[in-house]
Amino acid sequence: MGAMAQGVTHYVAIHVDENDPQVMNMALNNAQNVIAYYESQGDKVVIEMVAYGPGLNMLVEGKSPVADRIAAMSLQFENLSFAACGNTMRKMEAKTGQPVVLLDEAVKVTSGVVRLITLQEQGYAYIRP
Repeated sequence: MGAMAQGVTHYVAIHVDENDPQVMNMALNNAQNVIAYYESQGDKVVIEMVAYGPGLNMLVEGKSPVADRIAAMSLQFENLSFAACGNTMRKMEAKTGQPVVLLDEAVKVTSGVVRLITLQEQGYAYIRP
């Protein structure tokens, strides 16, 4: 075997459902640490952070206590994405009468829970800080 073995790609889903800056920062720390570890091993990692329920505020413009970190990390790590639960958004909009505006880095999915199930069925490791 003359060629070096190519690194493998790891897939990670991180679940955020608490409106707690400490939990949100821990989730982002987990992502940074996982990326740093696997990159040091010559591997790649794809991470999707899924927020729903009270944790959706992590991805809401004007409410996220970690918006600056999300913006910086999204620029730094191309394989890091953020999914916002459409069910939670709809409930928040009905309660407040105002549209929920997501951070630019976030993508709306129909259901955060279903997204986590789908990712796990696709082989993603599941992390909940």
